[in-house]
Amino acid sequence: MPERVRGQALSPSAVSDCYDRLGPRLDLLGFHGMPSVNDLIAHADFEDAQSVFEFGCGTGRFAARLFDQYLPPGAQYLGCDASPVMIALTQKRLAPHARQAQVVPSGVPLRFPLLDQEADRIVSVFALDLLAEADVAQFFEEAHRCLSAQGKVCLASLHRGASVPSRVVSGAWTALFNRRPALVGGCRAIDLNPFIDRHRWQVAHRRIAAPFLVASEVWVLERRTA
Repeated sequence: MPERVRGQALSPSAVSDCYDRLGPRLDLLGFHGMPSVNDLIAHADFEDAQSVFEFGCGTGRFAARLFDQYLPPGAQYLGCDASPVMIALTQKRLAPHARQAQVVPSGVPLRFPLLDQEADRIVSVFALDLLAEADVAQFFEEAHRCLSAQGKVCLASLHRGASVPSRVVSGAWTALFNRRPALVGGCRAIDLNPFIDRHRWQVAHRRIAAPFLVASEVWVLERRTA
């Protein structure tokens, strides 16, 4: 198999292998992103959501939090992930909500398992930074296709940093990714801004923060009406 080009994303199969190995330890490794997750939840209005799709469900911790604290009765959840181990962990975690929750494998090429305008929340929490740039662009195409008219796209992702200290940490992270991507979960800092077409999306909320000097950004987007 050809060697991965430095700076480029891992292949979907390599991502799956990485997260199969991480298993439940992923929950312990994501502490740096919790402030951004909290910020995302604060601006996503999940209390009004009836249909949630999560791209990259991981261990199901985020979905379980939504069910336990935010989603209204009867809300439906669909998650996907590239890792069979992550899918199994999410299914186990969401067992109390089995009538409302479903988890399926991610498709290759990237396409959401949704009908047009089916979801009123599309969520990705530290999964887009695993994707190749072409797949990030395809994510936004699919999000635009599948989001309901009044829905929101809610994203948290690693960022290159907005301050000198956070840029230094991001540079060190990138160097480690280039050498041993599995040590950083296959994630690398990206900038989502160039992928967000302002003719199609209205920015309801954006924040870049680095509480542990690991920079991340939060976006909440809405479909722009004609």
